[in-house]
Amino acid sequence: MKHLFCFGFGFTAEHLAKVLPRDEWRISGTTRKSEGLAAMATIDVHGYIFDQLQQLPSSVTHILASIPPGEEGDPVVGKFGDQLARPLAWTAYLSTTGVYGDRQGGVVTEESTLAPTSERGKRRVVAESQWQPFAAHIFRLPGIYGPGRSQLDSLRDGTAKRIVKAGQIFSRIHVQDIAGILAASIAQPHAGRIYNVADDEPCPPQDVVTYAAHLLGISPPPEVAYQHANLSPMAQSFYEDSKRVSNARVKSELGYRLRNPNYRLGLRALL
Repeated sequence: MKHLFCFGFGFTAEHLAKVLPRDEWRISGTTRKSEGLAAMATIDVHGYIFDQLQQLPSSVTHILASIPPGEEGDPVVGKFGDQLARPLAWTAYLSTTGVYGDRQGGVVTEESTLAPTSERGKRRVVAESQWQPFAAHIFRLPGIYGPGRSQLDSLRDGTAKRIVKAGQIFSRIHVQDIAGILAASIAQPHAGRIYNVADDEPCPPQDVVTYAAHLLGISPPPEVAYQHANLSPMAQSFYEDSKRVSNARVKSELGYRLRNPNYRLGLRALL
């Protein structure tokens, strides 16, 4: 039986677990808190507290890593680097399109120069370099949305903002499609390959809020100019970069067809 071990069993790992046939797969993962163990058990995932884990199970055949890097680099490589060199069928690291930095609305491909503008993006570049000696597949993700985590939810709980910054373009991806792309990569691995993961329609972020409000039959929140939005430093960092992320490689090499090719279809499906 194949055994997938997820370092950081979060939103994406949970959805990947849902698409892998359980008669073929054993799935394990790590969490930082004991409450996470109980949540993982409810979906038949064996959990470990990351800080308490010292040895990677010998039965592991596939690895997915999604723990954010810190000042010291990637925590998984730092702790388990000597164990990652053993033969594995598939190793993957979830990175971010933030490694490309600001392109003023221009298109980036996997061949584009890395020029991160944020500290988070710079740390991801370092983490990618730490995973590359293990022939890890690198998946660069933009904004992620899905069940319980979309502008439908932010509108319902009153936290949605329609922030307008001239020329701002974001890419995004439905978590269902991330899981599908990862599963396609597992089925046809290309060790060490880098993939951008994004849908077909980058757009200004306020357009998504407006459409979500339309679906809910409510008025969208008023537009707020970026310079008057009073954003947190984390939120501000997202608005520092503007780019369109090309997904051509996942289509041509993995033959993947997006289930949610744009935010309108994705939000309608969620609703």
